[in-house]
Parts: sequence; C-alpha cells; structure tokens
Amino acid sequence: MRRIALPGLITLIAVALLALLAFGVANDGTNSSLDAEVTSGHFPEAPTAHVSLPLLTSSGSESLASLRGHVVMVSFFAGWCDGCQADAGVVESAERRLEKAGGTVIGVTYDDSSSDALSYMRYYHLSFPVLHDANGNLASAFGVDGVPETFIINAQGKVVALRRYQLVQAWVNKTLDRVLARAA
Repeated sequence: MRRIALPGLITLIAVALLALLAFGVANDGTNSSLDAEVTSGHFPEAPTAHVSLPLLTSSGSESLASLRGHVVMVSFFAGWCDGCQADAGVVESAERRLEKAGGTVIGVTYDDSSSDALSYMRYYHLSFPVLHDANGNLASAFGVDGVPETFIINAQGKVVALRRYQLVQAWVNKTLDRVLARAA
C-alpha cells in the first residue's frame, strides 16, 4: 500500500501545481480588459480622463478630458527605464508629427521622482507636457505595470491603440497614419 500511496501523492501534488500554473497564466495581468477591448475594436473611453494631474514643468495641471478633440499619445515613462530611454527619440518624433496635426504627446511619470523625470526630459530634449502621477492612480487606471507603455487616444477621447512595451517607429507611424486619417 505504501508503494502506491507515495507515487500517488507525488502525482496529485504535480497535477495540482500544473493546474495552479495554468490558472495563473490564463488570468495573467490586470491590463487584459483594456487590451481586449482595443483589440476587439470596442474602443473604451480613456480611463480617469477627468482627473487633473500636476504638470511636471509648470505650476499648472492637465487632464486628458481637456484634450478632447485632439489626437493624444500618452507615454508612461521613468527616467531610470532603459526601454524609455530608447523610446525617447521615437516619442519626440511623434510629438512633432502630432503637433502639426493639432494633437500632442502627454508624458506621464511612472514610479519616478520629479527631479529624475525632469533630468530625463532635459537630457533627451523632450518638448511635450508631462504629468506627474505621484500616487500612480492614472497608471493603475490604464493597467500600467511597467514602462514604457504607450496609448493612442482619438479625438473623441477613446483609447484606439496601445503598446505595452518598447516602441518601434514603424508601429507609431502606421498607428498615427490610421488615427489621424480618421480624425481628418
């Protein structure tokens, strides 16, 4: 009986661990809801759009809702993030393109001090406005759990594209072509 019980117990534990792993993979991430909506073509309103956050480079504040009517690229970043540093030129290029079309890039600090974020902005000569998300509520509403993460919001205030990792210029160009064509 003992010869059967021990292998049976080991098999039962292995099956339980595999089931737990499968459950964890199937339910991975808090950002799957927004991702799923955008992927399916049901573009949700930008989360917490009416929440106003302080601007990093001035004494004012800004909300995503105040930018309705314009295409906005929201870039969550941190000065310590290697991927964000690699993204800096792509994001600034998007800002120049959006500015010509009446839109903008809005940077949002993620788990970063104001002084580090300002140093990052100066070092990479970034010209777009940056919101200081000190408590992380905006990042949480977008399901951000790391940086860089980027969201494209159309003129109606809906999230129409997102990228949860480092940007590629081709993705930015193709996405902005599509969103700006629909805004025209």
